[in-house]
Amino acid sequence: MKELNLNTRKALISQLINRYKKSSKKSKSKLLDEFVATIGYNRCYARRILRQGHKRRYEWNHSSPASKKPPGRKRKYTAEIFDALIKVWAILNFPCGKRLKAIMKEIIEVLEKWGEIHLSEEIKALLLVVSASTIDRLLKAERKKLQIKGRSGTKPGSLLKHKIPIRTFADWDNAKPGFLQIDLVGHEGGNARGDFCQTLDATDVATGWIDPEAIKNKAQVWVFKALEHIRRRLPFPLLGINSDCGSEFINSHLIRYCHKHKVTFTRSRASKKNDNCYVEQKNYTAVRQTVGYYRYDTPREQALLNQIYAIYRLYGNFFLPQMKLTEKIRNGSKVTKKYDRPQTPYARALANAYVSGEAKEKLKQQYATLNPAKLRRDMLLLQEKLHRLASSKHNLWASESTTPVESVVAPQENLAYAYAL
Repeated sequence: MKELNLNTRKALISQLINRYKKSSKKSKSKLLDEFVATIGYNRCYARRILRQGHKRRYEWNHSSPASKKPPGRKRKYTAEIFDALIKVWAILNFPCGKRLKAIMKEIIEVLEKWGEIHLSEEIKALLLVVSASTIDRLLKAERKKLQIKGRSGTKPGSLLKHKIPIRTFADWDNAKPGFLQIDLVGHEGGNARGDFCQTLDATDVATGWIDPEAIKNKAQVWVFKALEHIRRRLPFPLLGINSDCGSEFINSHLIRYCHKHKVTFTRSRASKKNDNCYVEQKNYTAVRQTVGYYRYDTPREQALLNQIYAIYRLYGNFFLPQMKLTEKIRNGSKVTKKYDRPQTPYARALANAYVSGEAKEKLKQQYATLNPAKLRRDMLLLQEKLHRLASSKHNLWASESTTPVESVVAPQENLAYAYAL
């Protein structure tokens, strides 16, 4: 078959397009057979040419800038919106889309109040309507840059376990604030020799209120002293504590203290981390993500840890939303979980009927003085100082340790600097 030139093909296609569109299904099949036999196209391609026309192929002006635009729907979330979204995301410590969506309106108002961001009405309107799934999709590539892991160092204390009742996950009443789950997070950095700093992590079950404090080691006296500091800082009375079975908690000193102050003392079952799940998840989000995995074992490092935690208590409790599990349904091997609306611990405390009006007023006054972007910057500067101090001595023992270096490196929190904080 003799190959047709371009002008001949264009003329033939122009004649057949209208006939093809007006023909019946049977006639279209015959017309398509003739067209394929004459012009030599693949049948599928020939069908598309006759159905859609040849404008896209033949009638573009390739010298025109408009012809270079890709086909399809116009992009709704442009680079300017992405830049604003990623800055807010970084200020809030990289939350998931659901938690970021829940606080988007509030955080934009706060950041504008302190002059941290300047958004046009168009960009602000789009940020307020963007869905949680779209946020996750837009930030997927950035989120891959943040991933770390850890280990446990709890030693059992069994002598007094029979005096302390067990409380499991199912036994918690989420209504009344003041019942804390507590745990220690070790900062041995892969080298468990000698003494090293520990973080006493305390989380309120009802509101999610977080209060970590660094101590010299896991000796009972330091654990007790830190717990007393936490009790005084809480915006509501301490009613109860629940710990794991570590000897730093299961001791007569802490039992006497709880009896004296009428604080309920319970423990989780051995090797059942889910019994203490509220604080276990904060061991990562509030401690590991904040201070990393280096070894901290000097008074200077302990002081820096507590400076960081002093800022994090304000930043995390007032500006980082949390989701609480409300229902879990098991159908065979499939488990369906349902969560409540993401809220900050501050918002949950204000909405809780058991928190006094005086305490709520103090929280409101404190909230009005806080700039989340400044808190984030101050915390990042202290983190950088802590990591430099710890990494300077890391190489002294890293060659002797059998622990992989990547398991003790600090989190990539300083990537926030890349997002113009």
